Amino acid sequence: MIVIHHNPACGTSRNVLKIIEDAGYSPIVVDYLSEGWTRSQLLALFAAANLTPRQALRTTKSPAVELGLLDESVSDDTLLDAMLTHPVLVNRPIVCTEKGVALCRPSEKVLDLLPSWPKGPYFKEDGEQILDDLGKRM
Repeated sequence: MIVIHHNPACGTSRNVLKIIEDAGYSPIVVDYLSEGWTRSQLLALFAAANLTPRQALRTTKSPAVELGLLDESVSDDTLLDAMLTHPVLVNRPIVCTEKGVALCRPSEKVLDLLPSWPKGPYFKEDGEQILDDLGKRM
């Protein structure tokens, strides 16, 4: 089973979803912007991905600056509370597979979580090649 916490408006998230699907998987897609998060869900995801709330904080194209969350003195609990109120503050995509959990930025990081990959050559939506003709990582 593969789960992707996805934002369809994000190019990186779209790339990751496409890589997963092109590798032959049918992931569970969680649109976290509409579904939101729970504290226990975020804590579990961050622990599994070995991330702190600060490392998972989306600092661009989010209200992080306006909310004063970039100051290093802001506690993890405060960051988590803000992420629950503003789901867009969680960087994406976060992918869960039997091989582990990771924040997949850059998008080719998802390859570390997949038992099999798409056939090569393989390109991201911006044209960058990530797999050669033989399907090996570039």
